[in-house]
Amino acid sequence: MSLTRRQALILGGVGMVGAGIVTVPISGVSAKSASKLSDSDMPRPYRTPLTIPPPLAYQTTVGADGVKTRHYTMTQRLSSAKILSRLTTPILGYNGIFPGPTIRIDKGTRAIVRVRNQLPAKHPTLGYALPTSTHLHGSASLPQYDGYANDLTLPGFYKDYHFPNFQPARSLWYHDHAVHFTAQNVYSGLAGQYLISDPVEKGLLPQGSFDVPLTISDAMFAANGALGYDDREHSGLWGDVILVNGKPWPVMQVQKRVYRFRILNASVSRSYNFKLSTGDPVTVVATDAGLMPAAQTVGSWRHSSAERYEILIDFRKYATGARVELRNSSNDNNRDFDNTGKIMAFDVIGTAVNTADPTWNSLPTTLVSSHPMDLTAANSTKTRKFRIKHDDETNIWTIDDLTWEEVIASGFQRVMADPALDAVEVWEFENSSDGWFHPMHMHLVDFQILSRNGKPPFPYELGPKDVVYVGERETVRVLVHFGPHRGRYMLHCHNLTHEDHAMMLQFRVGLGADEADPNDPMKAAPAVWDPVQG
Repeated sequence: MSLTRRQALILGGVGMVGAGIVTVPISGVSAKSASKLSDSDMPRPYRTPLTIPPPLAYQTTVGADGVKTRHYTMTQRLSSAKILSRLTTPILGYNGIFPGPTIRIDKGTRAIVRVRNQLPAKHPTLGYALPTSTHLHGSASLPQYDGYANDLTLPGFYKDYHFPNFQPARSLWYHDHAVHFTAQNVYSGLAGQYLISDPVEKGLLPQGSFDVPLTISDAMFAANGALGYDDREHSGLWGDVILVNGKPWPVMQVQKRVYRFRILNASVSRSYNFKLSTGDPVTVVATDAGLMPAAQTVGSWRHSSAERYEILIDFRKYATGARVELRNSSNDNNRDFDNTGKIMAFDVIGTAVNTADPTWNSLPTTLVSSHPMDLTAANSTKTRKFRIKHDDETNIWTIDDLTWEEVIASGFQRVMADPALDAVEVWEFENSSDGWFHPMHMHLVDFQILSRNGKPPFPYELGPKDVVYVGERETVRVLVHFGPHRGRYMLHCHNLTHEDHAMMLQFRVGLGADEADPNDPMKAAPAVWDPVQG
């Protein structure tokens, strides 16, 4: 295919990837604030209504095998958001919004999501090139549809992602995963929720308007309303404004009934320690990879980047007009500001409740088990140990002293491990530092947390996971079943500044080092030129 002048310019721009970031950072972060907004432009907590991202439209086809497939299209584009009352904020958004549209789909219905990269050649404020790679976080996708970091879709191209949706009900999320620039792209807005339902989950938990996705992130702003960016020499980005579904410290009106909240931490680096202002407990019913075997009642929970916890809050006990706040008591090695202890508020209203809905007053205790939670350590045939740390000389974050640069240098063949298909193994992550925590994410697989420093996991972690918070001076052991696909998948820290510099490796499942790879993540399903521009 001959290239047009525009295609050639776009292809030339990708040469910047990995060449170093030209940033316009906000420096001098203080304990009071990070933003450079005037006092009149700085948002105040609890002044803005909560908004829910719209559903993504689709068309349905039925294959010869009788299986339904939904066909979606999302366009990544430069847009602007009304986060601040007077100023507009440039963003990168799926369909031009942040968070992106919500996808809700039933287990067993396949999806093909066309992601069109209609972004400019370079980021408008940070200056780097804008190829993208969309990862459906928590999906057991084939490698070529998994959002492999170097499987890039250039501006002016699109890629069709095939998602099988055969896993039990769970809260997934999609986000950009482009090599070296994941932090900036997600921070700029390229993220959204993707929710799989099944009959068991529908029968147990609130649905419809009482099943509420909450995407929580933090941001800092330049004086003109643009997003500021300061990753503190790649250690992490901590903003002073907390956003929930893209709004600062919003307020939601709630009826006197039980609500379900799907809480995603989409922050680049910040972890939270959530609790209610009333001191009342919440009921945790699901973790990253779906329902827990048994619900857990907790007064607070530690929540790192990329983790998802589904909780039930019972508003029946509160008087009409009462305000209940979701607050953040933070964790070690965050950077906190005046209002980062606040998240959002719930105002209780006296609207009549539909008591025909059996979930209105139900706080289930027994839920449903899952394959990862049915495994025991006795099922494991191998234990692998990995040290996660910071190299002070190079200012690079490593896993066993290795980085993604070694993977690139090997022609993408070097792996940290090569488990057989359907192998069950124990993986141990050791963080001997006092200076940072690491949310470690494994692509493809769900796992069970076995222990922290030899002790049981926290009660709210007693469900299937794909991200594990590895805290300061912690050694965490997880039990993993490798499947259902063969091929190469990434493991990385989900503090995205750590991932980009360059705390990411890959493992290879059920495939020999010299064996042909039919699902090569960079070659099996490349992006193609988009004939429809704009």
